[in-house]
Amino acid sequence: MPDWKKLIEGKIALAKRGATPGKANANNRVPAGQTEVKNFPVLDMGIKPSIDKSEWSLRVYGLVGEELNLDWAAFQALPQITNVSDFHCVTRWSQLDMDWQGVRARDILALAMPLETAKFVTLHSYDGYTTNIALEALLDDDVIIAHSVLGQPLTREHGGPVRMIVPKRYAWKSAKWLQSIELHAEDRPGFWEVRGYHNYADPFLEQRFSDDE
Repeated sequence: MPDWKKLIEGKIALAKRGATPGKANANNRVPAGQTEVKNFPVLDMGIKPSIDKSEWSLRVYGLVGEELNLDWAAFQALPQITNVSDFHCVTRWSQLDMDWQGVRARDILALAMPLETAKFVTLHSYDGYTTNIALEALLDDDVIIAHSVLGQPLTREHGGPVRMIVPKRYAWKSAKWLQSIELHAEDRPGFWEVRGYHNYADPFLEQRFSDDE
């Protein structure tokens, strides 16, 4: 088992490294405090679940009119898109022009018919990880439930077979090894949010920690 305390402290230290007030500029694709990279670094909590596509499924449940359980074939049968976006990690690296392939999150959510009372979402991963986000944020055109990136299927290290991609948020909101999407009325902080990470996580506002306002 990983040393959770050490891993958590290490990632927080990376996020805080060189932390000085920056000037976020929406016209600059690399947000303040970030450095552009080309190599798509791997970060995780020390657990990389191995999920065969034949055993993978995606559940959408909670405040929905129709609970979904999509297996790999059903997921692949949905309209597939390629979306090019930039990816910003709270540990201060950004990679530009990443071409993700998969299904728009809003298309899958529409199949589940969210109830009017559904305002927030918890993303659950196969490794037990969770993160929270407003339902409205998942309805953007660029939010994708991805199975491939840069022309190749997602590797286990990068969250394969399927991960969420939310380009307008720091990458901890883009849950790897996506297992389920839970809709609810109230906001519920996830793994990093209860440990001091910002609830909203806008890279261009440098919302890294809960006291970054």
